[in-house]
Amino acid sequence: MNAFFLNLFDRIPLSGYLKEIAAWAIILAALGLALFILNAVIKGILKTAVQKAVRKTHGEWDDILYDSGTIAALGKAVLPVLAKVFLTVLSPAGLAGAAGGLAAAGSAGNARFASFLIRCTDAWIAFALGSAAAAFLDAVNELYRAKNPELAKKKPIKGYLQLVKIFIWILTAIIAVTEILNISPVGLLSGVGAMSAVLLLVFKDSIMGFVSSIQLTANDLVRIGDWIEMPKYGADGDVIDITLQTILVRNWDLSVTSIPIYALTSDSFKNWRSMAESPGRRIKRTINIDMKTVRFLEDEDVERLSRIPLLAPWLAGRQAEIQAWNAERGIEGDGRVAGRHLTNLGTFRAYAEAYITAHPDIQPSMTRMARYLEAGATGLPLELYVFSREKAWVQYEGIIADIVDHLLSVMGEFGLRVFQNPSGWDMEKAMKGI
Repeated sequence: MNAFFLNLFDRIPLSGYLKEIAAWAIILAALGLALFILNAVIKGILKTAVQKAVRKTHGEWDDILYDSGTIAALGKAVLPVLAKVFLTVLSPAGLAGAAGGLAAAGSAGNARFASFLIRCTDAWIAFALGSAAAAFLDAVNELYRAKNPELAKKKPIKGYLQLVKIFIWILTAIIAVTEILNISPVGLLSGVGAMSAVLLLVFKDSIMGFVSSIQLTANDLVRIGDWIEMPKYGADGDVIDITLQTILVRNWDLSVTSIPIYALTSDSFKNWRSMAESPGRRIKRTINIDMKTVRFLEDEDVERLSRIPLLAPWLAGRQAEIQAWNAERGIEGDGRVAGRHLTNLGTFRAYAEAYITAHPDIQPSMTRMARYLEAGATGLPLELYVFSREKAWVQYEGIIADIVDHLLSVMGEFGLRVFQNPSGWDMEKAMKGI
């Protein structure tokens, strides 16, 4: 082959530097064509033979290595190695040494150019191996998540692997630069030392992210799958990924918010994980009651409401308590101002509490109550404070709707009305009465 190229160079109808340029053009064109063909062959082998062999095995690790691109990166690392061999053997300097001398090929300029190209292939080899190492780290992360899904959510290692990647790429860049410039790594690092302040500025987010990720992991503040809220960044949804610098949150509108990881240690955020791990999810809803409809219950009201199964035990006990209290103080007859009497509002509150207590979807081991809040211009708020058994969003909202629908519907039985501001229909009705 050497003799072929020597004869080819001798037949070039040029002289001097033009002949050298033509020789290099031929070599580089041949190299480019060879690498193009070899790259296609490697891709074909990876997509056929290697992929089939990987899919046939029962182990999961080789599938992950293939899907992460580690095997492909190692296969492509062959290209720069062969390019170096090609340039070493077929360069004009190499041909000159093999043939015993070629005036055009043996010049000092040709030797320097050939050496530069070979050093470039060394840098290419370094980057190819760096890519393979980075892909291997991705495979390690995927294998960790596949083998230990629950542990991977609690203790993700992606951030740490990304830090290792940064060191790999820094080392790769140092090797590549020193090879291309033909200088000592020590000399390069001594120059880099003077730029440490600049490097700290460039990698500020990575350094802060690394420290924050250690704090988040050590204190178990957030995991993949947690529902978090961080209004400052417009985040309200599930954590889908944790990297060295950012946390990705898929919001409930299916948009994705990126949050700097250090923000979770420097700012406040709400994590709903404890709710998901608890026996129930809190329901807190308010019904505003028109205070103009509040009144004492008449005997016929008590008799009618006593026919409600949920309310009958409470009414019987309450009536006995009130009668005993009034008798003890010598209050007889109607004495509504001096004595105690049942009201439609208090009876409705008791019914609401009995209803949510008996509801099958309410968690009995947690707080259940119906309470009054401070009255205001919008009426008297009656707040339902309970916990549902269901924590999934759709089922949770369905339980709330079921409870509120029922209580709003039965308020009329107690002579109560919901307070609401006048609407257009109210105005129209009032105008007709004028």
